[in-house]
Amino acid sequence: MEQGKPFDFEAQFGGKKPDFKKVAPFFKKLWIIGLLVLLFIARPWAIVDPGYRGVKVRLGSVQPGPLDEGIHAIIPFMETVVQMEVRINKEESSASAASKDLQTVSSKVTVNYHPDPAAVDQLFQKVGLSYGPRIIAPAVQEVVKAISAQYTAEELITKRPMVKDMIREQLTTRLATHNIIVDDISITDFDFSKSFNDAIEAKQVAEQNVQKAQRDLQRIEVEAKQKIAQAGAEASALRLQRQEISPDLLKLREIENQKLAIEKWNGVLPQVTGESTPLINIAR
Repeated sequence: MEQGKPFDFEAQFGGKKPDFKKVAPFFKKLWIIGLLVLLFIARPWAIVDPGYRGVKVRLGSVQPGPLDEGIHAIIPFMETVVQMEVRINKEESSASAASKDLQTVSSKVTVNYHPDPAAVDQLFQKVGLSYGPRIIAPAVQEVVKAISAQYTAEELITKRPMVKDMIREQLTTRLATHNIIVDDISITDFDFSKSFNDAIEAKQVAEQNVQKAQRDLQRIEVEAKQKIAQAGAEASALRLQRQEISPDLLKLREIENQKLAIEKWNGVLPQVTGESTPLINIAR
């Protein structure tokens, strides 16, 4: 086709002009399919899952205000949404410290926490997603060291509930500055040096021996008092019996014994040798 001349449909399409009414629906469907494909690729929306909050980032800049659960519109290729979990999580940290009496204390602390749902955008902007090892673990170690230095090794064992409350209170204050809420803590282990453990065991054995000796002494004292009381009762009974014995009583006992002998006799005299025959003295 030469420049300056109009497009010749008849020459290009075999002498016939195209019927645009027939091809228009085809181009319309093609346009709709292209639009759908573009929407699928661009994804101008974001879905925040349950238990999460969304942080909108526009061209590398964190936008204020977290997104709640559900679907949200975003600008394709310009905005993205970072999901941050706000459910209760667990962080285990180990800490080594020195007690008030300079004993080495190794402890393991478990912290249950969750980010503040209303301030996850600030947490993401200042700390990022790795706030557990960056913020929580160092805070636990520092707090445990500070509190362990206030108690002796033995007090850390005997006053464990008080120590736990102090650790939780200080951790709550420290982590609140980073928009992290402490739900609870657990001290899962308190471990001391072998020499201290041996000394504690020896002390417990000594205390048990002392308690056993005291119990044995109390038992001996009780048994001695029982024997003294029993001997006194027997002596009193014998004394009363002696006081009640009289010649008439002895005579009565003799008669009762002879009566019992007669009742038991079968009428046969015993076979004896000698000149005398035993007779039963019957009182008249």
